[in-house]
Amino acid sequence: MEKIDKNLADSRKIYKKDALLETNISDNPMELFQKWFFEAEEKELGEANAMNIATIGLDGFPKSRIVLLKRFTWEGFIFYTNYNSEKGKAIAANANVSLSFFWQNLERQIIVKGTAQKLAANLSDGYFESRPVGSRIGAWASDQSEIIESREILDAKLKDYELQFKNKEIPRPAHWGGYLVKPKVMEFWQGRPNRMHDRIRFTLQQDFNWKIERLQP
Repeated sequence: MEKIDKNLADSRKIYKKDALLETNISDNPMELFQKWFFEAEEKELGEANAMNIATIGLDGFPKSRIVLLKRFTWEGFIFYTNYNSEKGKAIAANANVSLSFFWQNLERQIIVKGTAQKLAANLSDGYFESRPVGSRIGAWASDQSEIIESREILDAKLKDYELQFKNKEIPRPAHWGGYLVKPKVMEFWQGRPNRMHDRIRFTLQQDFNWKIERLQP
């Protein structure tokens, strides 16, 4: 067997595209998030709304995976998934989650700590109805995170539901819907030369104002 060994010690990049200073940020981190997100939509090659969500699993281990941010408001960040999935079960047991965004072309990262709560059913209904037909059927066909014997069985399940819903409305499964992640801490990271990066942390206070602090890189 070929040896697995790759030394990345010399893999380096100089960060120098921008700066993050207290003089050019607002008092609310969602305003800064919106500014950075709009810039990421212009400059990133891929999906600017791709975000990593980390949960504490039922096995006690943290687990992170990429999901797509579908909306953000003053309240926080909205994404959709199967409530019976591994992440859904983890959130049901421990609603504390972490989100992170990395926009390589802008040399920026945002880390969010917050709590996840299910969206109202009518809001999940509205988004589900906007999805492509194939995605709606897929939400019925896949018991997300559960073991299945083969791809062929999964494809057969999909075909069964395609026949079942042919020329019919496709309702939202009760086990599928949205979460709103309400931020408690948001950290903005801007790459700078010599690894002296800018890190600004917003922490929500009891009076609902945000405490702003600079962290050392």
